[in-house]
Amino acid sequence: MDKAITTILLLIAGIVCTVLVINTVYPAVNRSTAAMVTIAGKADERIQTNVEIIQTAVVDTNVHVWVKNIGTARILAIEQSDLFFGVTGAQTRIPYGSGSPYWDYQIENNTEWTPMATVRVTIHLASAPSGNYVMKLVLSNGISDEYVFSV
Repeated sequence: MDKAITTILLLIAGIVCTVLVINTVYPAVNRSTAAMVTIAGKADERIQTNVEIIQTAVVDTNVHVWVKNIGTARILAIEQSDLFFGVTGAQTRIPYGSGSPYWDYQIENNTEWTPMATVRVTIHLASAPSGNYVMKLVLSNGISDEYVFSV
């Protein structure tokens, strides 16, 4: 009889320990899986995204820069991109929308920035530029391209 009670108590203790371990480990595994799925999605987005600055032109105090989507994904939230512009070695971040200087954009051959579509970025400056300049566009997901040109 003693052995039966001891066996039953050990069996109950084993079941309780198993349930505790499962309740502790399962949520951690579930969170890790969700994190891995999120990371994989972001990596996939970065792999599918690519841009190339293809041309620049200066008109008075404006610098026009044409940027082509050479990736396989549509690019969203263009206004959340960072644009760096300035003479070689002294570039500064130019804000989107307003102020001086500022930049805006126009999608030229589509209604969205889909693969193979081109965006014309216009940098509005206070004075006409001259010399060697560097322009770098960094998308919201970190993909970037840089272009060096002379005026």
